[in-house]
Amino acid sequence: MSVRLVFLRPRNPENLGAVARAMKNFGLSDWAIVDPRTLDFATARRVAVHSEELLDRPRVVATLDEAVADCAWVVGTSSRKVRGKRRLLPEEVAREAAERAPAGLTAIVFGDERSGLTNEEIDRCHDLSAIPSLGEQPSLNLAQAALVYCYEVRARATSGRPPAPLPVAATDGELERLTASLRDLLRDGGFLAGPERHAVKDLVAPLRRARLSGKEARLWIAALKKVGRRPA
Repeated sequence: MSVRLVFLRPRNPENLGAVARAMKNFGLSDWAIVDPRTLDFATARRVAVHSEELLDRPRVVATLDEAVADCAWVVGTSSRKVRGKRRLLPEEVAREAAERAPAGLTAIVFGDERSGLTNEEIDRCHDLSAIPSLGEQPSLNLAQAALVYCYEVRARATSGRPPAPLPVAATDGELERLTASLRDLLRDGGFLAGPERHAVKDLVAPLRRARLSGKEARLWIAALKKVGRRPA
């Protein structure tokens, strides 16, 4: 399945073990751990019943950028409402991930157990998703939340006809390079004379929603750089 689970700053080794078990339950194997606050994989293994092999090969990286650079769609799990970002149910994420699978990898990003995703991390995500829990107890345990998404991804992957082939989608890394090229051009042209605020993010948002192919993103980058090199 073309889905990667990304866990930011996990603190509890039992959670990692339970996540590994949930992934094995529903056939997922691609995951990345960003800046872990625990490396107690021995404790995690005691919870990862019949799923210990997943704890032998997690991709441990330092930053969210590293974890999602090769992904075409990045979804952050947060109940916050953020301008310009869709807020999807888990089943909607799974359905769209299945549709996007021929074009590229989807990352589902989980924040740390205490405070979730930071503002900067939410900005890095293309869309957001939340599990509709009750108001008196809105937060879920990290492994419980991961299990819900694992189930939905599996259910969508095994239902219905396979989607029609799509062009290979632009990766998050390519979209970030496009954003940087646009930012440089706008600064050189005087459009960004002061603090950036939301200008670049708002201008790039329609391009992210358009699901650019890798070829289209590279063409945008080349065009922006070419225009930026023209003499004033």
